[in-house]
Amino acid sequence: MILVAHGSRDPRSAATMHALTERISAARPDLDVRLAFLDLSTPSVEQVVATVAADGHSHAVVVPLLLGKAFHARVDLPGLLAHAGARHPRLRLTQADVLGPDPLLVEVLRDRVLESLTAGSCGEALRSARIDATSIAASRVDVDAVAASPLTSGPHLGVAVAAVGSSSTAANERTAQVARLLTAHTGWSTEICFATIEPTVTAALSRLRARGARQLLVAPWFLAPGLLTDRLATAAPDVTHTAAIGTHPRLVQVALDRFDAAASLPRTLTA
Repeated sequence: MILVAHGSRDPRSAATMHALTERISAARPDLDVRLAFLDLSTPSVEQVVATVAADGHSHAVVVPLLLGKAFHARVDLPGLLAHAGARHPRLRLTQADVLGPDPLLVEVLRDRVLESLTAGSCGEALRSARIDATSIAASRVDVDAVAASPLTSGPHLGVAVAAVGSSSTAANERTAQVARLLTAHTGWSTEICFATIEPTVTAALSRLRARGARQLLVAPWFLAPGLLTDRLATAAPDVTHTAAIGTHPRLVQVALDRFDAAASLPRTLTA
């Protein structure tokens, strides 16, 4: 299993990806799990493929640690794998699907919001409702109990779901599904926004206020903290920003689901 992350100049990003790799490896000790990066961090995809081939593996499933099906997933990574496959013809490489949007990851987004609520100004009210913050962090939160609180029910809570943004309109539309799924799952008022394109986080927060949201949060649709999540925090310093998806157990499960789906694909025969 070769996990391929985007890469970043921010060391927090690579550290998160390494921690995620360790958790996936612990969850599936039957797998040889490696981590590679597309850019800015090492080792590269080519380096990891070469090592996997040298270690005698005949098949590797490449799981993109990417939330959207934009340029990196559609063009960049397939090109790298085609090049690496030509250099190592005895190693079959199968590219799995990207991680999101996946209902399990939308649940992670919900959990990150609830963690922020219990840690912030809403914490005492939620704790008085006998909601345990540790359970929330461990993804065992009683969602019905949280929804019963007037602080988090319906449109009272406004969540700006903030993603990176892409030059692909189709990719951005798929990302916008995340905000809609979060609303369907929780009843919260949501808006999508992007760190690199419009609509901006400030525009999304303005729309949420106009719709009557009393409590506002920004929920980064990012796997790890980094320069772009910092940019979002700078653009909207007066509202709470939740943690990134990080090494949440549901992310581990989604990555393994993508691996298992790709590993079960029938092998293409060549003459």
